[in-house]
Amino acid sequence: MLDWSQVQIFLGLAEAGSLSRAVGLLGQSQPTLSRQLSALEAALGQSLFERHPRGLSLTAAGQALLPAARRMREGAQELSMALAAREKSLAGTVRITASEIVCCYFLPEFLAQMRLDHPEIQLELVASDEVENLLERSADIALRMVRPEQGMLVARKLADWPLGLYAHRRYLARHGVPTVATMGQHQWLGYDRSDQLLRGFAAAGFPVTREFFGLRSDSHVAIWEAMRAGCGIAVGLQRGAALDPDLQQVLPEMPIPPLPLWLTAHRELRDTPRLRLVFEALATWALASP
Repeated sequence: MLDWSQVQIFLGLAEAGSLSRAVGLLGQSQPTLSRQLSALEAALGQSLFERHPRGLSLTAAGQALLPAARRMREGAQELSMALAAREKSLAGTVRITASEIVCCYFLPEFLAQMRLDHPEIQLELVASDEVENLLERSADIALRMVRPEQGMLVARKLADWPLGLYAHRRYLARHGVPTVATMGQHQWLGYDRSDQLLRGFAAAGFPVTREFFGLRSDSHVAIWEAMRAGCGIAVGLQRGAALDPDLQQVLPEMPIPPLPLWLTAHRELRDTPRLRLVFEALATWALASP
């Protein structure tokens, strides 16, 4: 019988590709991972990885073990969900994931109220612009700007959040209010590796290159704060701009589609009382917020 903890180590190493990258994924030190791997290989009597300077690659034996190991993980996840669905107490943890912008500027008041109303529920917040996988329990509930496609998830569309182009009044005092004709003369803030803004500008009839954005970062919070510091013009949520009276919307004639807000959770976990309570509270909060 294989030790499930060792199988988890094997999967983590196989998917990370190196001991160093697996440290953050598995939450164990590199020497511990190395010992666990050696113990698993000794138990099986076969080498599972080839070691090389760039990391690890699966041997033929490792390739043969990988599909079965992944099925073991799926079975463990199903077992965890089935047990969670039978929990009746509100006491416990609910893990929420949302974008950095939503976590930093919109959710804190909701979280404060939840802690006040239900201190028995512990909350974990994953502030990430990456789409967390609810099926693998990376989170219990997600607020997303895209509709999930997995059939095992329940999804509720809450609202369409309008976007706009914004600049701080200090920037506008120095550089003037932009017009379509003078767009190229202004400082623009955009994303680094993501081409989302490039596609958005092109769809609006204003094709630009990456160099159009003189300051670039894939952190939406970093870009928003740079705009608030007077660095230039940035795209942002209208409800976020309303929190700062020194921000002014510019170029309102440029068409920017709104962002849809979806609330999602695993279908089985909706039967867990504390998860259902937080899910419904989030829906009420999003619909009631201005």
